[in-house]
Amino acid sequence: MPQIGRIKIRLPRTIRKGQVIAVKTLITHPMETGFRKDKATKRKVPAFYIDDVSVYYGGTLISHAKWTIAVSANPFMSFYVKADKEAPLKIVWKDIKGGVYEKTVQVKPR
Repeated sequence: MPQIGRIKIRLPRTIRKGQVIAVKTLITHPMETGFRKDKATKRKVPAFYIDDVSVYYGGTLISHAKWTIAVSANPFMSFYVKADKEAPLKIVWKDIKGGVYEKTVQVKPR
């Protein structure tokens, strides 16, 4: 299994002040539903999934989502932000076993 919580965030190469930009992010996580059976043991694999995602821009919460078992493994998420200032963009994922995974990138409009 790949390392859980490895995160990639992609921003446009150039950003103009006031531009609405697409933010693309990917996190490695198995996102187990709790319904799948292990082929070797025939037992259910315990549920293990991200259930909370928060996005902060310049220290302000700008988006919050509650996820369920319906999200696939290694989830990809895309959203838009108005880049009106130079500030950190932080994304925080939390899973049902208490794992917290976060990454911050700097938004630098010109």
